[in-house]
Amino acid sequence: QVQLVESGGGSVQTGGSLRLSCAASGYTYSSDCMGWFRQVPGKEREGVATIYTGGGTTSYADSVKGRFTISQDNAKNTVYLQMNSLNPEDTAMYYCAAGHPWGRACPLNRFNTWGQGTLVTVSS
Repeated sequence: QVQLVESGGGSVQTGGSLRLSCAASGYTYSSDCMGWFRQVPGKEREGVATIYTGGGTTSYADSVKGRFTISQDNAKNTVYLQMNSLNPEDTAMYYCAAGHPWGRACPLNRFNTWGQGTLVTVSS
């Protein structure tokens, strides 16, 4: 129903910043939850940040609170992840995701559509 394409990944130094973008197309009106996940080899996929597009409510993993910010541009059907104060532990493949809310919230298990991913590498 919806297609997602991530961009903005790359290589940065510790302490640097990067902004990821997720362009959504297709029947975007069918998804009210958007989010960012990340995964490294050998570990489970981790929820990083979510946003309920119907109201703007956001949530973050404890490991990124205060450093990452998720936002949306409805006119462009795009969701962003601003990442500041990056450290090597943030190195991962980052995936954009879409799903449906449970009430007015976006629990992680409600996401069912995924982009191809964009790689973020933070060097020390």
